[in-house]
Amino acid sequence: MKSASSKLRLNILSDPANLAGTRQAIEALCAENGLDKKSCDEVGLCVNEARANVMRHAYEGATDKPIEVAADAGNGAVRIAIRDWGNGVNPLDRPLPPPNPLKPGGLGMVCLRQMMDELTFTPQRDGMLLEMTKRKKK
Repeated sequence: MKSASSKLRLNILSDPANLAGTRQAIEALCAENGLDKKSCDEVGLCVNEARANVMRHAYEGATDKPIEVAADAGNGAVRIAIRDWGNGVNPLDRPLPPPNPLKPGGLGMVCLRQMMDELTFTPQRDGMLLEMTKRKKK
């Protein structure tokens, strides 16, 4: 019987080409550790959106900057940490822009706030640490 992997560590660059592989790895970790399909998809989407925000806002579109993604599962939850070395701006300190269906973007923070059970941004002296938690449904 295959045992579930409970940890994932990725050191990647801020290149959009890395989005799909990261999402697939996170969703696989979630599924292997008992999250239902909808929750796995939500976590994958939130990781995608968080990384896209790092690339767009913290790194202003640069494709060669480091991003660390760490995830671990246990005690009925999956916890994800995303670390960047960008501008250190806390997105929770900014008001959400009004939705505009004609303009792409603007939904990342909405997804993170609504789909994750816990969400914490911790400014670092040289960037930002985002920690998110999704608990298994009972």
